[in-house]
Amino acid sequence: MNPEHPAVPSVRLRGDLDEPLSRWLWLVKWILAIPHYIVLFFLWIAFWAVTVVAWFAILFTERYPRSLFDFTVGVMRWSWRVQFYTYAALGTDRYPPFTLRQTDYPADLEITYPERLSRGLVLVKWWLLAIPHYLVLAALFSGGVVLGGDTGNRNGSTTIPLIGVLVLIAAVALLFTGRYPSGLFGFVMGVNRWFYRVLAYSALLTDDYPPFRLDQGPRDTAEDEPR
Repeated sequence: MNPEHPAVPSVRLRGDLDEPLSRWLWLVKWILAIPHYIVLFFLWIAFWAVTVVAWFAILFTERYPRSLFDFTVGVMRWSWRVQFYTYAALGTDRYPPFTLRQTDYPADLEITYPERLSRGLVLVKWWLLAIPHYLVLAALFSGGVVLGGDTGNRNGSTTIPLIGVLVLIAAVALLFTGRYPSGLFGFVMGVNRWFYRVLAYSALLTDDYPPFRLDQGPRDTAEDEPR
């Protein structure tokens, strides 16, 4: 591989910080996003049903049916736009569109369609090979700050995951300064990018093993150039 022309990653997560951002809108975004949450609830049920169908298709044909692939990527893309708008990033105040397709929204997700997928990997990658990543993501999304309760007794306490703590810091910064700390935004994007790479791998959308790397910034580090 030519280091001057890095390979295009199969999973590409984009999130462009869409400043200026409102100082207070983040307080009510959870209400504004309720229509999206309702639609996504049913879309994710369909997502996992489609993934089961795709599992059998890959096992027997080595192919992920293109129409099903586009649907599952679309559900992930829709989810990412809503998360970018709300409390996984707070990166924009533009209301997310109700569509599975790509738009000019500041957040986007692309996954390269694989012409062939391994029959052997489909049997193990979603549960066995991905375990190390699940452990890392569990630490990133479950560890954090514990609120309430005694030191030795967490009954009645609330744990804010690390990503929630980071976004909360960004929200407070917005409230008092009107600015999103750029270094913090890059780290938030890195955590989200890691999550979606692992999700794409475990959902059988790619055979490319996710890197153990926190790629920070609004876009993937590899340039979109031909190999």
